[in-house]
Amino acid sequence: MAGVVSGEGGRTHGQTVLVVDDERSLRLLCRVNLELDGHVVHEAGTLAEARELIEQESPDVILLDVHIGLENGLELLDEIEALEPPVRIVLLSGTSEVGPELRSRVADVLGKPFELGRLAATVAGLIVR
Repeated sequence: MAGVVSGEGGRTHGQTVLVVDDERSLRLLCRVNLELDGHVVHEAGTLAEARELIEQESPDVILLDVHIGLENGLELLDEIEALEPPVRIVLLSGTSEVGPELRSRVADVLGKPFELGRLAATVAGLIVR
């Protein structure tokens, strides 16, 4: 996993984040904003791309969309949960209702559309856990 370094003003930087979503504009929005906070961000538009990047980059945090085109992001969730060391997962969902069983499997849920401040705070909160 990527190391964590302390940045200016005591802020912590250095998380490697993988954004898995079929919406290119949403991936770009996440990448640009998280890079401004000092994170290394990779993007995947399909489950195959995500699997490859997980293998190559060992992300610390994965922002995972529930629906990735015609693919089901929850298939990847099962695989991510088996990884050692564990990877923190933030579920991205266009559906505001995510049941308690699914919520218990992830670090957080961000409903689309989400505020950029909430995205940054969610990822930053996972650094100190």
